[in-house]
Amino acid sequence: MSAQQLILSVVLATMVFSVALELKVDDFKRVAQTPRAVICGLIPQFILLPVGTWAATLALDLPPDIEVAMILVAACPGGSLSNVITHFGRGNTALSVSVSAVASVIALVATPFNFSWIVANNPATAGWLRTLSIDPSDIWVSLLLLLAIPMALGLSLTHFKPALSKKLQKPLANFSLVALLAFIVIGLIVQRQLLAIGLLPLLVIVILHNASGLFFGFITSVAMRVSEYDRRAVMIEGGMQNSGLALGIIAVQFNSDLGMVLIASLWGIWHIVSGLSLAFFWRRKNAARPAY
Repeated sequence: MSAQQLILSVVLATMVFSVALELKVDDFKRVAQTPRAVICGLIPQFILLPVGTWAATLALDLPPDIEVAMILVAACPGGSLSNVITHFGRGNTALSVSVSAVASVIALVATPFNFSWIVANNPATAGWLRTLSIDPSDIWVSLLLLLAIPMALGLSLTHFKPALSKKLQKPLANFSLVALLAFIVIGLIVQRQLLAIGLLPLLVIVILHNASGLFFGFITSVAMRVSEYDRRAVMIEGGMQNSGLALGIIAVQFNSDLGMVLIASLWGIWHIVSGLSLAFFWRRKNAARPAY
């Protein structure tokens, strides 16, 4: 692991820890009692977005590497950032964490399957078919270090030291917001070549693709009649794909193809922008509601 990856992992773990300080074990018990909400959060990630992406690549006349990158991103599950964004947007954070954990395990089978069948069933991309070999240990390590341990530590501190937990909540929440904004700024600096006018069409593709994930989360939650509190978590889970995983696969199995790298990198920046925008909107919506 490089120094940059180590720093990023520590920051993500700290953000998850800060989220856990405002949760209780009872929150997860309520989620366990309503598994429909978890299923609702999985449908956009593993069915609607992959199928919708397949349909879009059939309809659009895009270069094969761009279409393959879209398919790959759609096949990857969400990551820890979705939990932080959901929490900031006053959504059901326990549901978001539960969906992320289940999705990461399902991804061991579903991500290679979705990618393979979509690529194989598109004449423009069939020649790019690869059999993805996702190392299960990578996902388990991420689950353990970036989700399970910081979440357990935060819940334990809240249970055993509630006064200290309450004192830490605000500064760590501020840290999480600053870190999210820093991810956007650093991403723009590192990928500043993406700001060229000629790449504007790719950004438009990424924005529409990401919007479709958020929309699929919305229509699924409406169709399954979950609460607005749960709907926010489902939408964020549907619209925040693990572009980091996609970039890793592109580097190993596609020789860092430029078109694929551009799509996955733009996704990594944009999904934080769209997620934070929704979170700010939801917070303002909550603040505008009259108190009874």
